[in-house]
Amino acid sequence: MGHAFALAVEGVTTVLTVAGMAYFAAAMVAARVFIAARRSPLAAFAPGVSILKSLKGLDPGMLDAFRSHCSQTYGGEIELLFGVSSKDDPAVGAVVELQREFPERIIRLIECPAQLGANGKVSTLAQLAPQARYDFLLVNDSDITVGPHYLERVMAHFAPVGDEHASAGRAAPPVGLVTALYRGRAHRTLFSRLEALGIATDFQAGVLLSRFIEGGLKYGLGSTLAVRLEALDRIGGFAPLVDHLADDYELGARVAQAGYRVAVSSEVVETSVPAFGWAGFAEHQVRWARTIRDASPWGYVGLVFTHGLGWALLNLVASGLSPLSLWLLGMSFFLRLTLAMMVGAEVLGDHQVLPNLWLLPLRDVVGMGLWVAGFAGNIIVWRGERFVVQGGVLRKAD
Repeated sequence: MGHAFALAVEGVTTVLTVAGMAYFAAAMVAARVFIAARRSPLAAFAPGVSILKSLKGLDPGMLDAFRSHCSQTYGGEIELLFGVSSKDDPAVGAVVELQREFPERIIRLIECPAQLGANGKVSTLAQLAPQARYDFLLVNDSDITVGPHYLERVMAHFAPVGDEHASAGRAAPPVGLVTALYRGRAHRTLFSRLEALGIATDFQAGVLLSRFIEGGLKYGLGSTLAVRLEALDRIGGFAPLVDHLADDYELGARVAQAGYRVAVSSEVVETSVPAFGWAGFAEHQVRWARTIRDASPWGYVGLVFTHGLGWALLNLVASGLSPLSLWLLGMSFFLRLTLAMMVGAEVLGDHQVLPNLWLLPLRDVVGMGLWVAGFAGNIIVWRGERFVVQGGVLRKAD
C-alpha cells in the first residue's frame, strides 16, 4: 500500500513538474512578446489628467514617491488630488511639504470624511473623482514611484485609434483603462526581499502570460489605473467598488466588460515593500492569495502549474533521488532561473533580482505553501482588522 502511494505521488509530481516547465517556457515567450511590443513608437497624445491619491498614514518613501509625480516631462496639464478621511492624518504633512516644494503644480488636499464602504481607499476615491477637472483620471498607491516619462507613456495609449488598426471592417474598441507592471523595492529584512523577489519573478510573469494568452489584460493592477472618465461613468464610477478588496482587478474587469480595451504601459513603476517579519509577510501573502482565489477561483487553481520548482523538489523526494527526478529538477531550476532573469531584470529593470537569485528556491517553496494556505478559508487581515471576502465583497469577520 505504501509503495503504491509513493508511486502515485511520484507520478503526479512528475506530471506537475513537466507542466511547470511548460509554464516557465510559455511565460518567457510572453515576456519576449511584451519586450518587442514596447519598442513600438507611442502616439503623441497628452490630454489633461487628474491624479487621484487616497492617503491613510505615512508609507516609507511616500514623499519621494509624490515628488516623482511632480517631476514629469508630460506636455499636458496635470493636477494632483490627495484625499484624506481627516485633516489629522499624518499624511497631510507630506502633502503640505509637496505643495511648498512644487508651487507651480496644482496640488489639492481634500478631506473625504464619508465612509461609503469597507474599502476606505475606494471610499476616498469616490469622493475625490467629482472634484477632478479633467476627462482622464489616474489612480495609484501612495508608495508608487514613477519615472519622468511616466505620464507621457501611460496617456499615449488613450490616443484615438486610426484606420490602420481597424480589423475586418470594424474599428478596435477604444482603450478605457491603462495599467502598468511594477517591481518592489525591498528593505533590509529577509521577508521583504522574498516578497520583492516574488513580485518580480512570479506575479509579473503571470500577468505577462495572462496578457499573451488573452490578447490583452482583462483586469487592472493597483500600480497604475489610468481611466477614461467616459468608461468610468459607464460602470457607475468608483461607488460600486467600495466594498471590494481587489478594487484594482475589479475596476479593470468592469471596464473590459463594458467594451473597452485594457492596455499595459511600457512604463514600469516601483512600489516600496515594507520591512516585513514573518507574521507580516505571511498575513500579506495569504490576503493576496485569498483575494485572487475569490476573484478568479479556477485561475487560482490553475496556479498549481506555476509551482514547477516546488513540484520538482517533491518529485525528487518521492522518487528516492532517481536519475529522472534529478534531470527534471535541473531543467526546472534552469527554466525558473531564466524566467526570473528575463522578467525581473530585463522586463522590469529590477536591480535587486540578480543579487537575490540565491533566495529563489526558498521563495518558491514558501510561496507554494502559502498558495495552499489560500484554500484554507476566506478570512483575511487588512490594516489590522479581520474581514471575510466572498464574491469580491468585504464584510467584517465575527
